[in-house]
Amino acid sequence: MDQDTLKAEVAKSAIEYIDRHLQPDAIVGVGTGSTANFFIDSLAEVKHKFQGAVASSDATEERLKSHGIPVYDLNSIDELAVYVDGADETNDALELIKGGGGALTREKIVASVARQFVCIVDESKCVATLGTFPLPIEVIPMARSAVARKLVGMGGQPVYRENFITDNGNVILDVHGLAIEAAREFEHEVNSLVGTVTNGLFALRPADVLLVGSPKGVLEKHASD
Repeated sequence: MDQDTLKAEVAKSAIEYIDRHLQPDAIVGVGTGSTANFFIDSLAEVKHKFQGAVASSDATEERLKSHGIPVYDLNSIDELAVYVDGADETNDALELIKGGGGALTREKIVASVARQFVCIVDESKCVATLGTFPLPIEVIPMARSAVARKLVGMGGQPVYRENFITDNGNVILDVHGLAIEAAREFEHEVNSLVGTVTNGLFALRPADVLLVGSPKGVLEKHASD
């Protein structure tokens, strides 16, 4: 079973999961990336069951609108019932690395106001220790080199993501060579670097539910497990 098939299966499982919990007037937060795109395409089939969505990127907003799903500005929303997104890595604590697609800041904002964060991945994204996937950090452009030097001092190997600008007009440093054991502490430490907008660790606000696509079917894990 190839990776796209696994992503499609776990996206359908996410639809089934949230369908059991959503009220008709609910607004759904939607992430960014290839797995999230499968979710959006499946979400279109049940769009009559909820009010609309909040997008975590311009690309996601365009895809939602192409399916006729109303998209709301987060500033007009008090709270989201659920946020659904993929991840580049996840550990057993449902702490994540996200940002491979460059939308980490908006993803983190949308996740922060959701009552429940449902993460959907294929089994290749499950790891014992975060850090094999380079940690993305969104940085104010003038601070790129200054932040990079600090990251080297923290044991990382930052690489400037060339020819990429975030939806917020900033740049990204992808930090290689990390083995992140204390993810909450490391997330806070990196975010304290002056010039950093945010980093791709979702440990202070991890997923509540993890749906994992595998050849044996979709596995469901909860943060309380």
